[in-house]
Amino acid sequence: MIDLPTRYEQVLAKMASACSVSGRSTSEVELIVITKNHPVTLVEQLVDLGHRQFGENRDQEAKPKAFELSASRPDSNPTWHFVGQLQSNKVKSVLQYANVIHSVDRPSLVAELAKQLPKLDRQISGFIELNLTSDPGRGGVLPENLEALASAVLQLENFELLGLMAVAGLGVDPRIDFDRALNSQQILLQVAPQARFLSMGMSEDFEIAIEMGATHIRVGSAITGPRVPTA
Repeated sequence: MIDLPTRYEQVLAKMASACSVSGRSTSEVELIVITKNHPVTLVEQLVDLGHRQFGENRDQEAKPKAFELSASRPDSNPTWHFVGQLQSNKVKSVLQYANVIHSVDRPSLVAELAKQLPKLDRQISGFIELNLTSDPGRGGVLPENLEALASAVLQLENFELLGLMAVAGLGVDPRIDFDRALNSQQILLQVAPQARFLSMGMSEDFEIAIEMGATHIRVGSAITGPRVPTA
């Protein structure tokens, strides 16, 4: 069984190789380790390895984990990324610990953020999630609605729009979906020239994502491995 430090170093090596192939510096790509379904002890191990960027997709798991890490590693100063579909009634809770939200995808969520963000004494940053499928029920804004949503997001107080987040569909060449995300990025840049970052690529396709310009990759199982059974 490959241990956590080895899996972590293997992913870093693959990132470096993908950056080299595409003529990029490793400093241009942020690795977010997705720690969902794993205990805080795994996050602590990653902190001890020097990692500080962590992602979660469910508030009921993420919030206590973030608070536990703060207690056990008070000087670690982690950055917590909320990467799952965010329900409006969870916004207030998520803003208590998250630094970055990757899934801003609809006007109703923007409206709730507009209510809660002014109450903060810090700035949150985030991405607009793009829906690259033909399923309107899937999380993410459809490309034709991107410009309008971006205009609304830019009005938010205490919020910095970083760019787009996208997930490649199952059973398709990720290059096709990532290329669609790049096309949508050009639309976003017309509205928000500073929103130049791309959160795309996961365990199965992060090397391709890096070669196509991803600035943030969200890697889970390739680093964390299978979930540790609990008694």
